[in-house]
Amino acid sequence: MKFLFTAILFLGVFMQTKAIEYIKINHQEIPVIFEYSQVIPAGFIRLSFLGGGSINDGKLSGLSSLSAKLLNEGSKSLGVIKFSEELDKRAISLHSTAGIETLNIELGFLKEQQKEALKLLQELLLDPNYTQNTLEKIKQNAINTLLAKENDFDYIANKNLSTLLFKDTPLAKNPTKESLENITLEDIKNFIQENLTLARVIVTMGGDIDEKQTLQEIKNILSNLNTGIKAQTHKYEANPNKEEITTYKETQQAYIYFGAPFYISNLKEDSYKAKILSFVLGASGFGSRLMEEIRVKRGLAYSAYLRVNTGKIISYASGYLQTKLDNQQEAISLVKEIVKEFIQNGITQEELDSAKQFLLGNEPLKKETLSQRLNTKFQNFYLGLPIDFDQIQLEQIQDISLDTINSYIKSHVELNDLTFSILTMEEKDNE
Repeated sequence: MKFLFTAILFLGVFMQTKAIEYIKINHQEIPVIFEYSQVIPAGFIRLSFLGGGSINDGKLSGLSSLSAKLLNEGSKSLGVIKFSEELDKRAISLHSTAGIETLNIELGFLKEQQKEALKLLQELLLDPNYTQNTLEKIKQNAINTLLAKENDFDYIANKNLSTLLFKDTPLAKNPTKESLENITLEDIKNFIQENLTLARVIVTMGGDIDEKQTLQEIKNILSNLNTGIKAQTHKYEANPNKEEITTYKETQQAYIYFGAPFYISNLKEDSYKAKILSFVLGASGFGSRLMEEIRVKRGLAYSAYLRVNTGKIISYASGYLQTKLDNQQEAISLVKEIVKEFIQNGITQEELDSAKQFLLGNEPLKKETLSQRLNTKFQNFYLGLPIDFDQIQLEQIQDISLDTINSYIKSHVELNDLTFSILTMEEKDNE
C-alpha cells in the first residue's frame, strides 16, 4: 500500500487532474475531460461521439466500422494521399475507430504543431472523403479481412458464442460479405451526419497544452457541427438459457468459448466486488481457480480464463480454453464444476488477500501514461461514475471482508447458466 500511494504521489508532480467541465456551443453543453501533463511536449485530443458504434448499425452490420474507415481516408478536397502527407510531414496522428457505442476521432501532435493539427481535424470533420472510389476501396479491404478470418478458428468459435450469448440483441450481429456490399455512400453519409453532432460528443484532451486556448480552438471547430439529438441508451441482458453450438472443422484441437449472464445493477457499489470475483475465478492467470484446476492439476489446456465484464450496455462473463479433441468433454464438464463449486463455497482468505495485493499494487501501472489516465477518466464518466472512481474503488477493495465478498459471490448463481461454443473435428465412423 505504501508503494501504491507513493507512486500516485510521484505521478501527481507531473500532472494536474481536473474534474469534468462543460463548454457551451449553440446552447449545447459538451463535457470535457482534461489533464495537463508536461512529461513530453505533445498534445492529445479525442472526440467521442456516443451512438456512433456498432450497436447502432441496424440492418447494415459493419456500417459504423466502414464509416470510421472512411474518416481515415482524409478529406475530399485533399484526397487520402495528400492528406496523409500533410499529417506525416508534421508527425501528426489522426485516426478514427468505431467501438460498440462510440465513434472516436483521435488527434495526437507535437506542441509546436497544434495549430496545423487542429486545422487538419477541422478539414476532416467538414469535408470527409465522400467518393465512390473511396467507398469501394474500404469495402474491399473490409471484405478481404473478413474472408481471411474464415479459417481463424478462434474467431469463428467466439463469433458463434456471441450469436448465442447475445441472442435477440444487436450484439449478436456480425458483419458479413453481403452486409458490407449492401452499404452505400449515402448510408455512410447519413450515419456520420447523424452521429457527428454536438449532442453526442465528449471531448477528452491532455498533454503539454494550454487548456483555455485549446478549448477555444475546439469550440471554433465543433461549432460547425449540427446540434443533433442525443443517442438512445441501450441495456441488454445475456442469454440465461444454457445453450451449446458446435462447429466442425479439420482441426487437431478443440476451441471452447463459453459465457454466462452476470447481473449487476449498481456499478458504483458492486463493480469492485465483481473485479475480485473475476480475478479469483479465472482472470488472474496462474493462481486462478480455472487455471489451477484445468492446467496445473490436470494438464487439459495450456491456458484457460474466465472473466467478468461489467459495462453500461451489458454485463456478462466470458471464457476460453483450447484442448485436445479427446479431452473436449472432460474440459467442458470441468468448467461447469469449477464455476458451480466457486459459487457455492466462495473463496478463501488467502485468495482474497492475494487478489487485494495484486489489484492494489497493479493500479499505479495503469497510470503510467497520459493516455491510460485519460482513458480511465473517460470510462468512469461514460459509465456514469465519479471521474476519480478508480481511486474510490481502491479503498473499496482494501476494506472488503471475506464474508462480504463470499456473500456477493454466492448471490451470482446466474454464472452457472453457461453457454458453450465449440469448434472441433467431427468424429468419423470406423468402417
